[in-house]
Amino acid sequence: MFIEIESNSDVPIYLQLAHQLMEGIVRGELKPGDSLPSVRAFASDLGMNMHTVNKTYNYLEEKEFIQIVAKSGVIIRPSGIPKATEEEKQKLEAQLRPIITEGLVRKLSEEELVEMVRKLVQNIEEGKE
Repeated sequence: MFIEIESNSDVPIYLQLAHQLMEGIVRGELKPGDSLPSVRAFASDLGMNMHTVNKTYNYLEEKEFIQIVAKSGVIIRPSGIPKATEEEKQKLEAQLRPIITEGLVRKLSEEELVEMVRKLVQNIEEGKE
């Protein structure tokens, strides 16, 4: 799996890394039970601070995408990723709302917004930018 961090992005580095790992899960590049590198090794491989990788791992563990097992390492949740709860769906909807609102203010139609989402889902699943 190829990880690319954009240092000039408005998105914090730990979130960029988390999002790319999540995309790897979506595409099946990372499967339940797969091991991830240690914080130290991953930070060294990516040329970033260990605290950044640690923050990424804690973020993904909080979302129940990975498990951090003391002295054993980090693994993609062996039992699989749980389906979104109603509360999680509401949170995602709240995060999407300002983006959709901006699109509507910029005169994008509902159809254009839906097509954008379709295209993004397809690109994520296929590993395209």
